[in-house]
Amino acid sequence: MPAGSLEQDPALDRAFASGSETALAEAYRRFAPLVRSMALRRLADAAAADDVVQEVFIRAWKYRESYSPERSSLLAWLVGITRNFAVGVGTSRTREESMLEVAASQRREEADDGVGNPDRVADKVVIEAELDRLGEPQGSILRLAFHEDLTHQQIADRLQMPLGTVKTHIRRSLVHLRHRLEVSDAAPAR
Repeated sequence: MPAGSLEQDPALDRAFASGSETALAEAYRRFAPLVRSMALRRLADAAAADDVVQEVFIRAWKYRESYSPERSSLLAWLVGITRNFAVGVGTSRTREESMLEVAASQRREEADDGVGNPDRVADKVVIEAELDRLGEPQGSILRLAFHEDLTHQQIADRLQMPLGTVKTHIRRSLVHLRHRLEVSDAAPAR
């Protein structure tokens, strides 16, 4: 069948479910264009859509034991994974952009007030310590985003990294920081 063919193929579905790497390659050849198209429509970002394609097929392969050809076609199952993952990426990107906006706003406020606010100084120390704990390149990437207010593309260019890798580092690092800061805020005061 030609690449991108969306015809149902029960033999391919069963072979994929049984763990055939040849079936995985064939499923990718046939269905990756549709997965990418769906992700691109949802995210309006070609690099993010490419990341979604990769992640969808990794997840599908990793969790193939949960796929049942008797319940649905492989294509329908992949479409479901794509929808769920693309929605998650879109939500994560929106949350990430919101967090970056808040950080930039706080930075502008700090510059405006002129005098060092003790709470802000303490917050800066905590944030810097957490950025150090992230290690590299995550700490550098977030510093470029927060302190220098660079876009994802500018960070990728400066660090000579793929854009998708920079976005992934930022997304994961922000989730990690949020978790760490929520844990430290929940700790009882002494």
